[in-house]
Amino acid sequence: MTAERIQTFRAEITRQGLSGFIVPHADEYQNEYVPACAERLAWLTGFTGSAGTAVVLTGQAAIFVDGRYTLQVRSQVDLQVWTPRHLMDEPVHSWLPTVLRRGDKLGYDPWLHTPREVEQLAEGCSKAGAVLTPCEPNPIDAIWEGRPVPPAAKVVPHELTYTGKPSEDKRHELAAKLKSENVGVAVLTAPDSIAWLLNVRGGDVEHTPLPLGFALLYQDGTASLFLDPAKVSGVLTSHLGPAVRIRPVSDFHETLDQLGKAGERVLCDSNRTASWVTERLARSGARVIEGEDPCLLPKACKNAVEINGAREAHKRDGAAVCEFLAWLSREAQMGQLSELDAQAYLDACRRRQPLWQDASFPTISAAGPNGAIIHYRAADESRQRLEPGTLYLVDSGGQYLDGTTDVTRTIAIGSSAAEHRDRYTRVLKGHIALALATFPMGTTGAQLDTLARRPLWEVGLDYDHGTGHGVGSYLGVHEGPQRISKGGHTVALQPGMILSNEPGYYKSREYGIRLENLVVVVPAKMAGGGGREWFAFETITLVPFDASLIDRSLLNAAEREWVNDYHARVRAVIGPLIDSSTAAWLEQATERIT
Repeated sequence: MTAERIQTFRAEITRQGLSGFIVPHADEYQNEYVPACAERLAWLTGFTGSAGTAVVLTGQAAIFVDGRYTLQVRSQVDLQVWTPRHLMDEPVHSWLPTVLRRGDKLGYDPWLHTPREVEQLAEGCSKAGAVLTPCEPNPIDAIWEGRPVPPAAKVVPHELTYTGKPSEDKRHELAAKLKSENVGVAVLTAPDSIAWLLNVRGGDVEHTPLPLGFALLYQDGTASLFLDPAKVSGVLTSHLGPAVRIRPVSDFHETLDQLGKAGERVLCDSNRTASWVTERLARSGARVIEGEDPCLLPKACKNAVEINGAREAHKRDGAAVCEFLAWLSREAQMGQLSELDAQAYLDACRRRQPLWQDASFPTISAAGPNGAIIHYRAADESRQRLEPGTLYLVDSGGQYLDGTTDVTRTIAIGSSAAEHRDRYTRVLKGHIALALATFPMGTTGAQLDTLARRPLWEVGLDYDHGTGHGVGSYLGVHEGPQRISKGGHTVALQPGMILSNEPGYYKSREYGIRLENLVVVVPAKMAGGGGREWFAFETITLVPFDASLIDRSLLNAAEREWVNDYHARVRAVIGPLIDSSTAAWLEQATERIT
């Protein structure tokens, strides 16, 4: 179908006078996970990853993905039609000057790109003498027959029991900052920011409780929320109160024009807002102030209620995963389990937990060579079995009213090879090094990233993804601005931030290893700390590692102590929450290693 679709698409963009078109995996809210109606990249190419960009030109078509998807993209797209490229090694804007010709018109949808992205793409086109051209409506929408309708799930209150701070307090704190910076209004287009600020959640995006809409926050602490009327109920109106005006999303355009006519100074995040919004404001006369989404950092630094909620959610989640692993230890030895069988059982274990709402992302259940596909998704047609002598990687998480979880374990099915144990232990050593890190105020995730990679680097190995991402509070399983990765990330880690700790190793067509816990940044006491604040990580995930895969000769005394202390804590906390058969498995799985 993709060959036929790209032919139809080329005919459409040619009809519009374009030489090519850019198709990102994005929606008008710049979400990582998008509703079905915005899955244009998947519809055109067949690629279903959560990040990627396609560029369709008259004579060629390329699809750009990062290191998580280099194997997946080749298995999903028609390689006779699409040329896969590495998004980080060769960004789209750097590639464009090598393929565009003078006079070419490259189209883009201004709702699907941020101003920063448009600036880079325009520069790439300019180097070739080509022109970047905005297009409305999106030409894919003109040819996509049976395109799903936009979602319209009800927006619901998220109670103070879980948020820890009233929306009114959040709004006034941020408004005071706007006033101090002489900003009249902030445009909020990121659904997780809106959900956090107004203490609401929605159901418009699979696995993430996002309400899709727009908002404006004024310097007096009031706000306007633009939603499809079908999403609004009396309960929501009462929850928000008179200081938050609910308006139809169709009013958003006109409201931006009014801000322009009034000459308002309007804050927009050039990394998170659609370029359409900033261009509309500028055309109407507004003074667009480029700055960070004001919700971004406060949302990332969880308050005491949110952190405690995350701890409690991880206890229940740990119980569910331990129930699954105990079952797996019994059933997998027979060699009859498929990836989908295992996934279904794990998902069922989570659904039985109190406060569970959804998976936090589609479970990655990857046996043998599929483990090397970093964001693999099992399908009916694959039916890969968990075979003795291989590794099984399972990456999964839950959305609970009090927290979001994400955990990865790699399990030996039967006996394991020496290479498996060596690589597993090196990944574990990197995981432990990061878990034990203490660092001064101002330290970024990029500065810590090498701690997790060093045991692999020592033998010439590495992994092609970040070591850690931020995690929300019953929101996105991937949350910024905090990250732990190789470069370009200058946000200092601060108390209350939740991140993943997930080094890995992947051998193409053979196996994959990843070990992931979530951690919270907490204050640390340092003797003679030099008058500076110091921080550390508290691990909140509670699931044992597979001791049969640990080469104990590679661990030093401190690393063995960490594993033993961690397993003792898992046993003490999870033991009372599980049945007797799972408890017997847990007792054995957490035995001391020497």
